[in-house]
Amino acid sequence: MQVPHDSVVLVADGRKLLFLRNEGDDVHPNLTVEHAEERVNPANRDQKTDAAGGSSSTQSGAGAPRVAQGGSGHARGGGAQFAPSRGSMEETDFHQLEEDRFAADAADLLKRRALANDFESLIVVAPPKTLGELRKHYHKEVSQRLTGELSKDLTGHTIPDIEQALLSA
Repeated sequence: MQVPHDSVVLVADGRKLLFLRNEGDDVHPNLTVEHAEERVNPANRDQKTDAAGGSSSTQSGAGAPRVAQGGSGHARGGGAQFAPSRGSMEETDFHQLEEDRFAADAADLLKRRALANDFESLIVVAPPKTLGELRKHYHKEVSQRLTGELSKDLTGHTIPDIEQALLSA
């Protein structure tokens, strides 16, 4: 993949981002760091406070009031009737929620920079899940300036490794 001179390269995952600018040319990129950010995002088990939530039925069970039935078999009183619950709800993954929020924030930062005409060409490098979340939040101006995407996690790599991965893509 060619990296045009003065392009911005965003290297991100769910908790780190790195804004690089190519001070080299298409064939010999020279990426320099413009901005780096990292958020603390503990594992899901360290963020949740309790087990999955439970739900109880509104119709029967100990302590639940009985509803008198009329001749038609419908409950009197006009209240809504709900089917009994199975007793559990799906657990929330707080770690993933925070990673998604971070990607949305990164997309917002891209939008602000695009609207300020900070770059003409953008290349985004991120793992598949993060890249998908970023795409959901791209502003029209960001999409118009997007010249390439690389679905890889390179946040822990050196600048020369990132340059090589872009050239090889």
